[in-house]
Amino acid sequence: MNFMKTIVAVGLVATSTSAFAADITGAGATFPFPIYSKWADAYKKETGNGLNYQSIGSGGGIKQIQAKTVTFGATDMPLKVEQLEKDGLVQWPMVMGAIVPVVNLEGVKPGELVFDGTTLANIYLGKITKWDDPAIRKLNPNVKLPSEAITVVRRSDGSGTTFNFTDYLSKVSAEWKTKVGSGTAVEWPTGVGAKGNEGVSGNIGQTKNSIGYVEYAYAKQNKLIYAALVNKTGKTVQPTVSSFQSAASNADWAKAPGYYVILTDQPGEQSWPITASTFILMQKAPTDKAASAEAIKFFKWAFANGGKMAEELDYIPMPDAVVKLIEKTWSADIKS
Repeated sequence: MNFMKTIVAVGLVATSTSAFAADITGAGATFPFPIYSKWADAYKKETGNGLNYQSIGSGGGIKQIQAKTVTFGATDMPLKVEQLEKDGLVQWPMVMGAIVPVVNLEGVKPGELVFDGTTLANIYLGKITKWDDPAIRKLNPNVKLPSEAITVVRRSDGSGTTFNFTDYLSKVSAEWKTKVGSGTAVEWPTGVGAKGNEGVSGNIGQTKNSIGYVEYAYAKQNKLIYAALVNKTGKTVQPTVSSFQSAASNADWAKAPGYYVILTDQPGEQSWPITASTFILMQKAPTDKAASAEAIKFFKWAFANGGKMAEELDYIPMPDAVVKLIEKTWSADIKS
């Protein structure tokens, strides 16, 4: 967990040494926290301006921007146009990434274990309870699976990571869709709750025979054992930048009102099935115009300079054509 401590320290430095009048404050999704922290550190060194971002989960980010207590909210569950209009908000995608199943199984290497959507749904439905269940064995004939109970770990807070994970399970399992459905928070049939991608990562790292789901950067940086997935075309794919990009390539942002696009279970032989975007929410008529203008400067800088940093953490930068659309949205919709 040293990685997360480092990231938190970066966030605190950016906050405490910020000297300009219009402080940029943001709160929300834990999914993009590693890249927002990396950007904040680089931006601070380059401009002297700080960013205070609280990694509290998408549900908290939506509530804080609705309450106008932060300059921007961050969410992995995009709001629909009707909700944006009702709350006087502007929304755009900032970066793309992916969610991966992670396990703590002795002797299993990252990417060695394979799940399909139905099996993953049945584990989270509480129907598959042991690691050597026939359904898991069938997908993994060459993996030594213990005859041990599966400890299921899931999020306890309102989470966009949960929204995308449960959206995927709803698309691949009719039973999941009927019994549980999708959302930032659901009535989980089973499992132990943990707060944030940080909490789930920590729980998995400490609990033998466990399974959870986290944003890929957390899995990689915390050296967790991630699983491969069988995608919509029936191909087994590994979580890689190219498989995330394959899923993202189908997104038609230009025709999506409010940039409302969900990237789960996309077609394409190489597509990673739980790819996701993370979004920024800002007020159309901000209460603090100076802070709002500073935030837009930061986001503009991140689009222009942050692509390589995003890729280093296995996120996918937004395509240039989409960035141009977003910059037009800023000019047209935000009064600052």
